[in-house]
Amino acid sequence: MSTQKITLPPVSKQRTENIGEDLPPNILSVGAKAKWQKGYYGKGVVTAIIDTGCDTNHPDLKEGIIGGHNFTEEHNSDASIIEDLNGHGTHVAGTLAGAINKTGIVGVAPGADLLILKALNKEGTGSIQALIKAIDYAIDWRGENQEQVRIISVSLGLKKHNEKLHKAIKRAVNNDIIVVASSGNDGDGSLKTDEFRYPGAYKEVQQVGAIDKDHAPDVAYFSNTNDEVDVYAPGVSIYSTSLDGEFRSLSGTSMATPHVAGAVALLIEEYEYILFRKLSTEEIMAVLREHTTPVRVGKERVIRSLQLDQEHVLEKKEDK
Repeated sequence: MSTQKITLPPVSKQRTENIGEDLPPNILSVGAKAKWQKGYYGKGVVTAIIDTGCDTNHPDLKEGIIGGHNFTEEHNSDASIIEDLNGHGTHVAGTLAGAINKTGIVGVAPGADLLILKALNKEGTGSIQALIKAIDYAIDWRGENQEQVRIISVSLGLKKHNEKLHKAIKRAVNNDIIVVASSGNDGDGSLKTDEFRYPGAYKEVQQVGAIDKDHAPDVAYFSNTNDEVDVYAPGVSIYSTSLDGEFRSLSGTSMATPHVAGAVALLIEEYEYILFRKLSTEEIMAVLREHTTPVRVGKERVIRSLQLDQEHVLEKKEDK
């Protein structure tokens, strides 16, 4: 049995108080509001978050949680208890799908449904076996109306390739699930060097790096960079939900990842409405790429930054 551990702690923490419902600048910067104004909130798009669990009573999250499973030994290994004892998973959930409810914050896809899969403990660590079981659970899960998981958001990783993990990722993608994963926080501040974390580095995954919204278009100093990073999103001082109904700012590629997962939820709702059919994973990835913009960072590399507030060919064709 493998003894490798999966983990991806955020770079920094800063507790903040609830100041009333807010549109955080990171949410505004990726253009999510443009999709909301068209009536797209990610409604009905089931997204599995594999992380430390979630504060299921948080006012900004409780209405969006439709199920979950605990794969850790916490809560006496009770599979039905998905409560977060760390805060990381709760923070990710808020950025992805914080509700519009006149309090707290709003996430990228406030209408998305969340399946909370607790694979990490209060220390932010877990086993590869737990991660694989969580992925398989997401693949097999069915809702009351036979809903299926469309997106898996994974803000964690390990430094070495693992074949069983890779096969699980392939199974998910072959079952029409988009897997969005963080690139990792091992960056050295240079785009000339490559750093990898898995499953983010697998070609089947939408790998997410972090940018510093206060110094755009700078890549965050801690963000892993490599040629396989598909999209960059805000990941520095991200204000989102925390334990006990509170809010805090965290930094890391973990924080960038739910921006992209939420964007995918918006795009699935929008484009499947436009086309009146289910999109393949290849089509969804193509649509996501169309909702990024190329940005030159110094003289070293051109990256693609998430940008939802722009018109695209498909939308224009459908409007004719």
